[in-house]
Amino acid sequence: VQLVESGGGLVQPGGSLRLSCAASGFTFSVYDMRWYRQAPGKGRELVAAISSAGGNTAYPPSVKGRFIISRDNAKNTVYLQMNSLKPEDTAVYYCNVPRLEAWGQGTQVTVSS
Repeated sequence: VQLVESGGGLVQPGGSLRLSCAASGFTFSVYDMRWYRQAPGKGRELVAAISSAGGNTAYPPSVKGRFIISRDNAKNTVYLQMNSLKPEDTAVYYCNVPRLEAWGQGTQVTVSS
């Protein structure tokens, strides 16, 4: 199982970023996927979840209405569109396959002026 995140970077408050997670080594289309983040000195926080076919999504209140999770099962990729970014969104973002307990290496997102 391999998960490779990309798309992180430095963005100003109010800006947007789109993260990608390319998956391989398993049958991507049958697994739910999640995005987590971890800020310095804090625990890992779930920020988005999507069902295997993409029909169901879930978000915590901290990002609901700003973040959108999606997936392309033909490309074995899950995405996280992040809008209206705030400094408190600064963290390393990870994709996860909960049933396989698999994690990517993470991608840094920094929101700062």
